Amino acid sequence: MGAGKESDTTGGRIALPMAGDDKHLVITSELRLPLAELEYRASRSGGPGGQHVNTSSTRIEVSWDVAGSTALGPEQRAQLLERLGPRLDSTGRLRLVSSGTRSQLRNKDDVTDRLRSLVEGALSVRKKRKATRPSRASKTARLEKKRRRAATKRRRKSPAESDE
Repeated sequence: MGAGKESDTTGGRIALPMAGDDKHLVITSELRLPLAELEYRASRSGGPGGQHVNTSSTRIEVSWDVAGSTALGPEQRAQLLERLGPRLDSTGRLRLVSSGTRSQLRNKDDVTDRLRSLVEGALSVRKKRKATRPSRASKTARLEKKRRRAATKRRRKSPAESDE
């Protein structure tokens, strides 16, 4: 780095405290992820920015091992692995990237908030769907619309086709 400038990255890894206390990321009232389980990496971001973008590592990638996390109970782990399955790599790690701003800190906050909301959403209890039946009015309207459509198609046919 240049004279008088300090880097907040060490070998591409970042360690800054997040919400809650200095050692945990609070997801829900029952779940707090130890920050030691989250691996942050900084790299150079693409896109506009001129000389700044060529010299700054503002793109942030966070990686979390869902399969091997000590903060999760067996039910939580199974639920996360099922619901986040398409987003996980072959080793069971969840990776999220943020490069929306030119600030490394804002990108880190953004990617951490996305991780928090993604995990919170995956752990939320889904409401059971109540089976409902269509009302009499909706059935009548559907059948009337179907009759009108059939009549329109009948009128399009040539008289020769209807004799056969």
